[in-house]
Amino acid sequence: MRIPRITKRLASVFSAHGYQCYLVGGATRNIVLKRKIVDFDIATDARPEEVSRIFKRVIPTGIKHGTVTVLFQGKQFEVTTFRSEGEYLDGRRPSTVTFTPSIHEDLKRRDFTINAIAWDLINNRLLDPHNGRLDIKLKTIRAIGDPDERFSEDGLRPLRACRFAAQLDFQVEKGTLAAIGKTLHTVAKVSQERIRDELERILRANQPSIAFKLMQETDLLVEILPELAACREVEQRELHCFDVFHHSIYTADAAPQDNLVLRLAALLHDIGKAVTISISNQGQPQFYGHEKSSALLTGRITRRLKFPNLVTKRVTHLVRHHMFNYQEEWSDAAVRRFISRVGRENIPDLLALRRADQIGRCRHWEISPGLIDFEKRIEKVLAADQALTVSDLKIDGRDIISSLALAPGPQIGVILKFLLESVLEDPELNTRADLLRLAHSFYKERLKDL
Repeated sequence: MRIPRITKRLASVFSAHGYQCYLVGGATRNIVLKRKIVDFDIATDARPEEVSRIFKRVIPTGIKHGTVTVLFQGKQFEVTTFRSEGEYLDGRRPSTVTFTPSIHEDLKRRDFTINAIAWDLINNRLLDPHNGRLDIKLKTIRAIGDPDERFSEDGLRPLRACRFAAQLDFQVEKGTLAAIGKTLHTVAKVSQERIRDELERILRANQPSIAFKLMQETDLLVEILPELAACREVEQRELHCFDVFHHSIYTADAAPQDNLVLRLAALLHDIGKAVTISISNQGQPQFYGHEKSSALLTGRITRRLKFPNLVTKRVTHLVRHHMFNYQEEWSDAAVRRFISRVGRENIPDLLALRRADQIGRCRHWEISPGLIDFEKRIEKVLAADQALTVSDLKIDGRDIISSLALAPGPQIGVILKFLLESVLEDPELNTRADLLRLAHSFYKERLKDL
């Protein structure tokens, strides 16, 4: 066990004041797995007020449940007093918390065996009363004790089981998996914010599809994302090897792992197919307008899950525009209009979404020549630094008001939109003289008598 030196220095402070100090939770699990430690979780018999006394900088982050955050030598440590818990009456938190001097009592209350391993930082010994190391070796997620009881206590634990399976590429033990479907009533009590946080962690895993398959298999998906569950067995045309559900989760796998917005857009990009499906005269499924329905459903889902408004806006925009149908016959003007329509700032994500969409069809990692050609065309247009938005024009609304002697109003926006369309067709027109000439002509012929 390679224990970070800073944790030993922290433990020496506890020891000097007569307290125990253990590294617990994900930190210890990751050390066993030889993975990077993200968060430092400490368990001790010192009570919160005692921790606050022996350290200079302490934040009372969850003092009611025995947790404080200690700032020590540039790192944050979440320090929790050993505790046992009363009944879970709301499916979220224990009704009572009782501090205990025993680390064994504290480990017994945790969710999975792999999270119930503790390293004694003072005496340099490992405590593993629930055989978590064996389950790590077996690559298994196993609930501590009775899984029905564990999942009935906290409705987020079933989702956490699926999340750990995706993050660690582990299997969920048979009895633990079976308990998920039997405790969905507790999942229903969990706040949307907590569900969102778990979904974000799933989407940041190497293969989110592992979690979503488990959620679908146990009916947890119906509780969490019923719109995605409805895509199961919605078959597609010959180009696709999978139904809409599997295509969606494999597209999420193929999207860049470090981009939450893209992963979320990839997961939801075809979610409207379940409500737009019809059968052609040739007997083939078709999904006219599914991108509009998908964007509408995506907005509802992200708002329901309390994602930030900016995330909702960006994800729905990507979903709405993911169905661009590029042809090599497109003129440069057509490429400019496309960039203008979707937004220059969205081009990288939109192209990445299309690449992931293609990979998700059959899990083949080849990108179509057409998409490669389109990317090159877009690069060429962007490199030319031509006008693509109204703000790129050489005149603005004030120039139009002054030159045409007009009052501010909706007509100004109509004229600017016409001028942009003209410049997208012919970039050479983006001069002050040409734009004012076009504005005068357009106003006289189209707007003056309205």
